[in-house]
Amino acid sequence: MKDSIHKYFKVGLIAFMAYPRCIKGDDPDYLDIIRKIAYDDYFDAIEVSWCKDSAARAASAGILEQAHMTVCYGAQPRLLTTGMNANAIDEKERQMAEATLIAAVDEAEEVGARGIAFLSGKWQEAARDQAYAQLLKTTRNVCDYAKKKNMFVELEVFDFDIAKASLIGPAPYAAQFAADIRTTHSNFGLLIDLSHIPMTYETPEFVVRTLRPYLTHFHIGNTVIKSRDTEGYGDEHQRFGFPGSENDTEQVLDFLRVLRNEGFFNAKNPYVLSFEVKPWKDEDPDAVVANAKRVLNRAWALLED
Repeated sequence: MKDSIHKYFKVGLIAFMAYPRCIKGDDPDYLDIIRKIAYDDYFDAIEVSWCKDSAARAASAGILEQAHMTVCYGAQPRLLTTGMNANAIDEKERQMAEATLIAAVDEAEEVGARGIAFLSGKWQEAARDQAYAQLLKTTRNVCDYAKKKNMFVELEVFDFDIAKASLIGPAPYAAQFAADIRTTHSNFGLLIDLSHIPMTYETPEFVVRTLRPYLTHFHIGNTVIKSRDTEGYGDEHQRFGFPGSENDTEQVLDFLRVLRNEGFFNAKNPYVLSFEVKPWKDEDPDAVVANAKRVLNRAWALLED
């Protein structure tokens, strides 16, 4: 492409994945990581998660505002690191998950984000309909709360039988869920990740076309799923080109083609397109981030005008 990718997307980085020591909300180096990303003008957006230190949250909000960055808030770690389930059949458990998502909306507002993203709980075939109803309840309640603050809620689509084993899930089921929520709440959308698409046995074209009316946010990353015996198997978001993995420059290029063909190149109101990459074992986080930039730069350069 002759135009810059920044014309059509707000390129972002998921801070708590690239620097995973942040994921539990208690990293003493949190502000240094925020500064590192804020100082890098490759990134138009940053995705943060919970930070239990209120002073650090306030300081990070100031840094990100000064850097003129779009701030997104991922509430997924609040659920994944605690075992909470937004579609738990047990009502008390569901309420606990809802409460942490409500708290996430407040925290997102503090740091300058205009909404939150979260994920559904476990896929259990025998109780699927009950779980679906519980997830509708949680999502509608969180959307109600977010709407009071003029904020948005997004559900990220995950695998259903490999790693996270989430209720949402395959693209057609995600579309059904989003349609149900949109009948009552306009401040809701879906987030898809290139790394999750191979794990749902689907293709980018199928996923984007199926979910097109509801898509509001994109991630790009990698996964290893060829065999359970392969190092890194599952939803680990390894760097592009990781041995035995699914995604590299060619797959990112194909994803960009699909997004263009389906009308998601928006110069007036760009979508956030963030790297979800994570160092494997003792890999250098900064090298993994540089890897992602190079892959996206190359894929964009190869994209036909």
